[in-house]
Amino acid sequence: MEVREGYKQTEVGVIPDDWEIGRIRNLASITTGAKNTQDKIEDGEFPFFVRSSIVEKINTYSFDGEAVLTAGDGVGTGKTFHYINAKFDFHQRVYKISDFENGLNGYFFYLYFSNNFYDRIMSMTAKSSVDSVRMEMIADMIIPLPPLPEQHAIAAALSDVDALLTALDALIAKKRLIKQGAMQELLTGKKRLPGFSGEWDSPKIGDLFIFKNGLNKAKEFFGYGTPIVNYMDVYGKRGIYSNDLRGRVSLSGDEVRAFEVRKGDVFFTRTSETAAEVGISSVMLDQPRDTVFSGFILRARPKDNSLDDQFKKFCFSTDGVRKQITSQSTETTRALTSGRNLSIVAIARPPLEEQKAIAELLNDMDAEIAALEQRREKTRRLKQGMMQELLTGRTRLL
Repeated sequence: MEVREGYKQTEVGVIPDDWEIGRIRNLASITTGAKNTQDKIEDGEFPFFVRSSIVEKINTYSFDGEAVLTAGDGVGTGKTFHYINAKFDFHQRVYKISDFENGLNGYFFYLYFSNNFYDRIMSMTAKSSVDSVRMEMIADMIIPLPPLPEQHAIAAALSDVDALLTALDALIAKKRLIKQGAMQELLTGKKRLPGFSGEWDSPKIGDLFIFKNGLNKAKEFFGYGTPIVNYMDVYGKRGIYSNDLRGRVSLSGDEVRAFEVRKGDVFFTRTSETAAEVGISSVMLDQPRDTVFSGFILRARPKDNSLDDQFKKFCFSTDGVRKQITSQSTETTRALTSGRNLSIVAIARPPLEEQKAIAELLNDMDAEIAALEQRREKTRRLKQGMMQELLTGRTRLL
């Protein structure tokens, strides 16, 4: 492949002529920590880096300065990276890369290393994953070295994007907490919206719905045929639209009629690893055509129109309702609930117009959070594109 003018081919790919390359062992020191995960202190003073993206706390520190850290084994191998310039401590299976040579900007190193190390270690194994990192995997890695002023400029540009991502993460978390608090108040009647003062009642779910277990078929029937609402269409999603259903199952006409799905049906997860994950609900928000539901979920078909479909997205998620659902579940090898168990759970039911007003407010809050998440994803993609350009020298800042 022809290399364009002003660039050269190296072990790290095509880079500008005035860039150098170097091995990490010649540019920084590499060590592991001396602590174990159980050494963490919940309200500790200093960051404590373990083998995950979660940063714990501890009351000791073993290093004070600029460093990059990565997991030496565990689920975060090759995927978990931290940058810090402060006092901290770290796990015995976490690698610390620090004491950078004068010709290497620490944040530039963090950006390049975190973006390329996983591909390096995957190229060194025949397996689909890497169980652990040996020190030489880091030490012998070759990285590009732009002139130091250009490293500073690249680091500054991408640091600004990282700061925006951090700010968006914090704002999204704050908005989620506000919405969660609003749900607990509005869905229990502790706080009323202006203009509403009517009495609420507390029917049991069984007073409002008829339950039915889902369809069970052998695996060879799946993959084609009739649309089916599956466990993952319900779990973590408050509302279901027919166009989003990806599951298919081959059925007779009688089976389709027996397990049909209608607008307004509520589905509950029937079984999971823990009680906290059973009885999670989602509502069908449009009228599907010839659609069924799987045996891992329960269908609750409304007996009347006393619950607004949008309100159904939220009313089964309050702390009080969730506590009732989990307390009624059974656990053997897996947690399990049933239509009988869910039928005796009581919910708070405002008048229909108040239901609609509450749902509208909560939907508006969800839309605001979704817009922030889209902005964050757009920013993340922007950063990824910037790194591809700046860390290879395809785009120059100086």
